[in-house]
Amino acid sequence: MKRVLTGALATLIATSIALAPNASADRDTDFANQLHGFGIYGQRDYNAWLVKITCKRLSTGVDADATESAEFLSKNLNRSTSTEQVWQFLGAGIPMYCPEHLGALTAMSGNPA
Repeated sequence: MKRVLTGALATLIATSIALAPNASADRDTDFANQLHGFGIYGQRDYNAWLVKITCKRLSTGVDADATESAEFLSKNLNRSTSTEQVWQFLGAGIPMYCPEHLGALTAMSGNPA
């Protein structure tokens, strides 16, 4: 079961990273557009703020890994947000806002960064 979950997680992370838009003038809008592709809606500024806080939590050690970040996000995103969407949010947000933490995502997949 853990192997299946790890494989699914790796696929989600790889897809999120691959779909990350190129740099543009408005990263928050690009992030919101990417989230819409996953069926994640909400205020653009709130979602950008939430991912920025997630990055800060990883930087300061409040969250030790991506699992703890996902737990934080699941408590702060809309209640109807699925576990898959939480990971898609995280997988899209980290490369866009704090690529220095990509290792936190790749560690979850079991593949070295």
